[in-house]
Amino acid sequence: MNQDKHNPESAERDEEVKAKMTAEQEEAVHGPEEDVNEDNMTGESDDLEKELNALVQKHEELNNSYLRLHAEFDNFRKRTLKEKAELIKSGGERVLLDIIYLVDDFERALITLHDAEDKDAMLEGMDLIYSKFTGFLKQHGVKEIEAIGLPFDADRFEAITTIPVAEEDRKGMVVDCIQKGYELNDKIIRFPKVIVGE
Repeated sequence: MNQDKHNPESAERDEEVKAKMTAEQEEAVHGPEEDVNEDNMTGESDDLEKELNALVQKHEELNNSYLRLHAEFDNFRKRTLKEKAELIKSGGERVLLDIIYLVDDFERALITLHDAEDKDAMLEGMDLIYSKFTGFLKQHGVKEIEAIGLPFDADRFEAITTIPVAEEDRKGMVVDCIQKGYELNDKIIRFPKVIVGE
């Protein structure tokens, strides 16, 4: 027995047996290490693949939604531009049509002026045409700018000249209007040309 202890072969065998037993015990307690890792990796790769597929599907849905929205906006833009062009083209049509009726009245008045001897009838016809024309302007948002008797305002009036005035309260006031001014929906389209007292 003492020989077995000192025998190198026997000592090696004992060590091998101990090592083998230790490995078997660990395997019994923890299970085969390689199998556990392989199962974990397979499960993780399945989860990652599912997540990737879900993200790819979400990306495709968002991309399709974006493309549809972009196409709708492009169609809307084109339709709006077309409608705007038609409005600009035909917007003046209504105004011009109304002016044509006034031209008809002027033509009738000219024929009457050449043939008629009654001055009062001619004046009445001209007054009628004038009132129609001013009514037409009001109907389309054009109104005359009042000027005479108001204080001079360089933002609303164009001063042609100044004249001396005797009354102190008329200094800096508009005393006469050479050419009427007009506003279209509160925007001045022609400034009145005025004479200012000094």
